Amino acid sequence: MATLSYVNIFAHDIDRLAEFYSKLFGFEEITASRTPLYRGYVCGGASLGFSALDAYEMLSLERPGGQGEKNLVTFDLESQDEVRRLVAAAQTDGATLVKEPFETYYGWYQSVLRDPEGNAFRLNYPGKGA
Repeated sequence: MATLSYVNIFAHDIDRLAEFYSKLFGFEEITASRTPLYRGYVCGGASLGFSALDAYEMLSLERPGGQGEKNLVTFDLESQDEVRRLVAAAQTDGATLVKEPFETYYGWYQSVLRDPEGNAFRLNYPGKGA
C-alpha cells in the first residue's frame, strides 16, 4: 500500500507562503530539507512543502497555464469553532474568503479560502462520524 509523504504547493514567494501556513496551523519546519527552492513542514501523517517556481524546470514539469484550480488542499480540524477561528485568522494574514463556513450535504463543516498567492484550500471539520 502506498502512503502519502508530501503535498507540495508551488509559490512565487516560498518564504511568505510557508510562513502563512505554518503560522495559521502551527506546523513545524523540517529544517533538514530546507533549500533555496524548498521549505517543508510536518503536517500530520504527511508533510506540506512549498516549492519555488524554478522547481518546475528541476522536476522537468511544465508550468501550468490558464485559469482554474490545479489542486485543492484540505486541512481537517477538531471542531466547527476551530474552522471559524482559523477562517478569521487566515483572513487577517492575507487569505481571501471564497465561501463562508457551511455544512455540506454529507455532514462536514467547512470553508473555502485562497491563500495569499491565490491557491484554494479548505478548512474542514469532518464531524463526529469521521
